[in-house]
Amino acid sequence: MSDYPGERRAFSRAHLDLPVEVHQGGSVWHQRLIDICLAGVSTDQPDVWDAQYNEPFTLRIDAGNHGVLELHAYLQHVEADRLGFAVQHVDRVTIEPLRQLLEEHVADPAKLDAEISALDD
Repeated sequence: MSDYPGERRAFSRAHLDLPVEVHQGGSVWHQRLIDICLAGVSTDQPDVWDAQYNEPFTLRIDAGNHGVLELHAYLQHVEADRLGFAVQHVDRVTIEPLRQLLEEHVADPAKLDAEISALDD
């Protein structure tokens, strides 16, 4: 399920190559999505990355037919030219298009119901 040995994920992750705008304050970085789940997002790391690590980010993901997904997140790790973000909250407007996107790209779409319930706990 994961590309990193020993790593266990609680949420189904979809590997997708989509454009992502990462916003923080007045800064915007144009990046590429590596993977996404209900609770997190991984992107590539831009050449110039001068973000404030302890401040929140807004990620705007162009999900094609599913529209633009806007997620609020905190940076969790930086490694191997990859940024890992933890999503802090998925609102009702975003959850349905995010779910539809994931359903198209995860191995077991039926697990998404349980994962969405886990977000509410």
